[in-house]
This record gives sequence, structure tokens and C-alpha cells, in this order.
Amino acid sequence: MSSPFKSSASQPGNGSIHLGLLPPSTPRLKTSSYQYPLKLVSPSPSHLPDEAQTLVHTVYLLTYGGCLVAGDAIDLNVTLDAITRLVLLTQGSTKLFKSPGRDVVSKQSMNVTLASASALCYLPDPVQPFEQSCFEQKQTYTLLPSDSNGPTGNLCVLDWVCNGRPANGENWSFLRYGSRNEIYVAQPDGKRRLLLRDNMLMDDGGVTNSIKSRMDSQGVIGTLILHGALLTKLGHFFMDEFKLLPRIGGRKWDSGSESGDEDVDEATQR
Repeated sequence: MSSPFKSSASQPGNGSIHLGLLPPSTPRLKTSSYQYPLKLVSPSPSHLPDEAQTLVHTVYLLTYGGCLVAGDAIDLNVTLDAITRLVLLTQGSTKLFKSPGRDVVSKQSMNVTLASASALCYLPDPVQPFEQSCFEQKQTYTLLPSDSNGPTGNLCVLDWVCNGRPANGENWSFLRYGSRNEIYVAQPDGKRRLLLRDNMLMDDGGVTNSIKSRMDSQGVIGTLILHGALLTKLGHFFMDEFKLLPRIGGRKWDSGSESGDEDVDEATQR
């Protein structure tokens, strides 16, 4: 007997988010669709305390059970219309279960398109790979050009991973972890110009020393990406904080000198 319902073209793990504008300029979550093992939860939007006219939407990215088993695949597409604001969060660390072999990999990909003056804040909890797990993820962000030479989209992206389950004796005990972030600027001719590529790869195969020995007792490693006019002050804050950190030799980390005879940073002498 044939089904009376129209068959879905969506694949397991696929998801789509489209934050659009209703006339005249009201942000609305036009699309929020997902398939197992992905789940999207979107609470009511909120207003910024100092900008009552700015509406911020939040979407939680979840997996059933808070984990990915070997072979699971997540594929999420996100579109932000002009001047919209979106925060992507998780409700806990994404746990990666043991893989039966290095060729059985859990995967996650996210493609984001940001129109002019839009903003995305992607702040997930850290990925938590269990012992003998294999995982790869890729995040691609495309900034669309403005029609009137206005500002491009804004990005705040945190990509981080922890050492597993120390309480169970795990300490960077996974087989492989890979994460890539790419930011492109769309050109009027339809091509894309690469603005940034950050690739993190930790693999315990084919090397004499383990991932644990290479991590020098660190429990987490991550990348923070900030781009756009809305995040200028936040970027300056982090740069100022880095300048105050003590460094070997007391040299200026940002001087660009290779001679080794640059002036001593006064902040490191205090």
C-alpha cells in the first residue's frame, strides 16, 4: 500500500535554519527543520538591553542523548538575512562515542551564509571525544556583499575540544579529531575570496608520541574567531589581554621583529 504522505527529501542528520525579515524589518525564524540525530530548539527571541529595536534569536543545536555514535553525520545549513541576529548554542558538550575502527568516523558540517550587517554568535560547549573515537567537522561561513558598500556580516565563533573523560582515566585518548573553519567573502562575479582558514587536526596514528604527550598537560584547546564591526571592541579587549600575559624573554609578541633585539614590553615588567 502506498503512503498518502509526500516523501521527504531530507536526509538523516540534515537541518536548516533561515532567519529572515518580514516587512518592514522584523526578524522572523522562517525555517527551522531537522532530522534525527539532530534536533533544533528555538526559544522566544529577546531584545538587547541597550537596543530595544534589535531582536536576537537563539537556537540550540542538540543531538539525541547529547552524543554522536560512530558513523553519525550532521549537516546544517544556516542563512541570515540582512541585519538579523542569531545565537547558536548547545545544552552541553557533544559526546563522541567509541568507534569500531579508524574508518568509521562521526562527521558534522555547517554552512552559514550571512547577508550585510547580520551577526552570528556561535558558542557551543566543547566537544568531548571519548576513548578511541573518530570525529571530523567543518564550518564554512560566507559573507555576502552589501548592495550599497555597507558593512558585511559579523562573526563570533568558538571552536574547542576537551580531553575526554578524565574521571574515567581518559586524557586525549581518542584516535582522531579534526575541525576546520573557513570564512569566505562573496564577490560580485559570484566567486568567493578566502578570508581565513583554520584547521585543527589531532591524530594518534603514525606518530611515535601520543596526543596526550603533545598536549603538555592541557585539558582543552580551542579557536576563537571574531570578525566584523560589531565585534571590534571585543576584539580589542582580547588583544589587550594578550599583551598583558607574561612571555619568554619579555619581548613584544606583536612587534613582528625577527632580530630578537626588540624593546621589552613594559607590561611584562610589572
